[in-house]
Amino acid sequence: MAGPLRRERMAAQVRDELSDIVQHHIRDPRVGWVTITHVEMSPDLCHAKVFISVLGDEQARVKSMAVLERAMGFIRGELSHRLRIRQTPEIHFKPDDSLAKSQRVGDILRGLKIPPAPAADGEEGDTGDGGADDDAADDGGDDDGDENGDDDDGVAPGRAPGEEDS
Repeated sequence: MAGPLRRERMAAQVRDELSDIVQHHIRDPRVGWVTITHVEMSPDLCHAKVFISVLGDEQARVKSMAVLERAMGFIRGELSHRLRIRQTPEIHFKPDDSLAKSQRVGDILRGLKIPPAPAADGEEGDTGDGGADDDAADDGGDDDGDENGDDDDGVAPGRAPGEEDS
């Protein structure tokens, strides 16, 4: 059993190598714009769930998945040459629909008609625009409250307030 840190490192290495293999070594025109989004390794490092995203419609996704499944032997052989481990993990391709789901949520949110919150009458607050009325804005001027324009509180450095010269 591999620890969680080793599994994460192995998953990242498998993801990088598989991305290179799919982009540069699979020469099938039916493979569209395939992106390997995430890899999950089993605790014994013998299985790798590879989540892929395909740009295009459902038909392009199905074709790309079929080509990757047929090229599984070639992909696993290339992976075994690149990884320095005793046993090359068995690869299981899974479709990653998270991009499509996030786009759908974004479309729904854009379609909502939410009116802006009205400002209360006579109430000045933080507008968040970084203007002079913002509380967090520092004008670099007199911050100690006296009117002499300096920024000190009248205490010499290294002395506490109320401490006198001896």
